[in-house]
Amino acid sequence: MAYDSNLDKELFSETAEFETTKITVSIYSYNEATPKLQISRINIDPATGEEKWSKLGRMTKEEVKAVLPLIEKAVQSM
Repeated sequence: MAYDSNLDKELFSETAEFETTKITVSIYSYNEATPKLQISRINIDPATGEEKWSKLGRMTKEEVKAVLPLIEKAVQSM
C-alpha cells in the first residue's frame, strides 16, 4: 500500500524558533493508527532567509531546553 497524505493526520504541532533554525515537535496518526511523535528541523539561510528541511541530528543544550516542554505537551495530547 502506497503512502496517502490524506490518511496522515496532524494531531499536535508546536515549533521552537532559534536564530538560524526551527525545531518542530508534532504528533501524527496515519490511518487512525497509534499516534507517534515526530521531531524535525528546518534550517534558515541567514543571507536569504530561505528555509530548508534537514535531519534533526544533534541538538544544542539551548535547543534541548526549548524542545523538552514541547515534547511534554505533545505527550499529553497522545
